[in-house]
Amino acid sequence: MNDRDQNIGATAARARIARMTSQTATSRRWYITGGVCVVATLLAGFYVLALIASDELLAVGDPLAKTDIIVVLGGDGPPRAARAVELWREGLAPRILVSGRGDCLSIRDAMMAQGIGAGAISVECQSANTWENAEFSARLLKPMNIHRGAVVTSWFHSRRAFDCFATAAKEITWVSWPAERSMSYRKLIFNQTGLQIAKEYLKLPLYKLWFFLADPL
Repeated sequence: MNDRDQNIGATAARARIARMTSQTATSRRWYITGGVCVVATLLAGFYVLALIASDELLAVGDPLAKTDIIVVLGGDGPPRAARAVELWREGLAPRILVSGRGDCLSIRDAMMAQGIGAGAISVECQSANTWENAEFSARLLKPMNIHRGAVVTSWFHSRRAFDCFATAAKEITWVSWPAERSMSYRKLIFNQTGLQIAKEYLKLPLYKLWFFLADPL
């Protein structure tokens, strides 16, 4: 074989290797793309199922009955304030405590604008998370001689909030009267609240482990 034939053979070999490399890279890209699509589809499915199951797994509500105080948690002020006003107007509690840094005063003002007297509302504006809501509220409630209290928060946050209060203030009998879901599951999928619900599935077990939450339900 002369030099010319050798060069032609080498060129053909390099071309075959290049084609094989290109085909391998293309196949790898297709596998990666397919894998990403499968994972994305599974995650989307789990997300939708998590939203649908949230009423059962994340929410807790009790029958209405007289209590000594309603504790409203900050974080999603307007619906929680509206729920507390509704309960107060029904005569279910003579006093309200608003707990939460950031919107405690705006929640108080919203309730006062709807007819609740300033003397009936106390505020705790230092807590930055749900456990602190319960812990700091418990300190304020202790000298008030509270025997029965109600926690008002968003429906998907109600189980974690209830467990925190039941743990931080064991001497008080707690009930949960959350603001109810006002949005369809379909709308929740594309709403920020849907993401908050998904995060709640992580926060609830983490809180139980970190704070040794009671679960009397």
